[in-house]
Amino acid sequence: MGWWQVDADTLARGRFAISPLAETIAALKTLERAAAAHPGERRWLAEHLPAYRERQAADPVTAQLVRVGLGRAWNAEFLTPTPTGTDEPGFERELDRVRATPPDTARADLAVSWGGPLPTQLDRPDLPRRAADLLAWVWTRTVLPGWPRRRRIIEADILARTARLGQGGWVAALAGLRPALRWLGEDRLQISGQEYPPRELVGAQLLFVPVTLSQSWLSWHAPSDAAHHYAVVYPCSGALAEADRAPVPQALGRLLGPGRAGVLVLLEAPKSTTQLVALTGQGLGSVGRHLRVLLDAGLVARRRAGRSVLYQWTEAGGTLVRAAKG
Repeated sequence: MGWWQVDADTLARGRFAISPLAETIAALKTLERAAAAHPGERRWLAEHLPAYRERQAADPVTAQLVRVGLGRAWNAEFLTPTPTGTDEPGFERELDRVRATPPDTARADLAVSWGGPLPTQLDRPDLPRRAADLLAWVWTRTVLPGWPRRRRIIEADILARTARLGQGGWVAALAGLRPALRWLGEDRLQISGQEYPPRELVGAQLLFVPVTLSQSWLSWHAPSDAAHHYAVVYPCSGALAEADRAPVPQALGRLLGPGRAGVLVLLEAPKSTTQLVALTGQGLGSVGRHLRVLLDAGLVARRRAGRSVLYQWTEAGGTLVRAAKG
């Protein structure tokens, strides 16, 4: 069992952050493993996997680099850099850190991820450039076209977890974040079910970084002039799958209209307007109008959580949805 000893100052500064590069790395992992967790992810994979495989087949060195970098034991550190935690820096700025990696550092990181000597094919100085070029391709071809929606989903997840943090502390905020991650007490955060040496996080920067694809990993970085950076990258709480799991009953759609019914069925658990926009694909104005009607009808209630307003079924709303589902 791997765990981190987190001091009070590090925990107090811990926060959630957005990283376009982390989203791109999650896309790369999904493409490389050719495995999807739910229908929304399967559709995305079916759309982009053929082009990815064609690119990798045409560039066997980069294909080998990815296989080794996402290796048997660990991700190569330079290929999955720890976010800095500053305001969202933009993809290109994050990518510059990968491209600027010294070749010897990249090969050393790959040897760790591979768990042994590197294939001779990777004994070359251009590995950071190749990794950066591939990540740029994945971003441009598979992430950027849908980034506005993905970003809304990520923001919605952060909003929901921040609300939990205000209500129940970090134990509540991190519940279900990734397999085997949980508080053990005595300031210990279990980060893996595997046996890793414990690490002491004192005066560090601790980030939790959501991505929309079903990927999860840990990273850390020790810059010479700043506090150590640690990050837990985790999948959003079923955000891409949730719309697939909440079909709108036809009878409810005829009664309320499909758009308004689509909002209502998602409110079994509390959600913000931002989350509803991301999950339904409807505009902010449309979601706001639907919520006002549902509030006036007594089908949903609202409450404030920090700076956010969350909506949820009333007893009448829940009864109506369950009745429509039969």
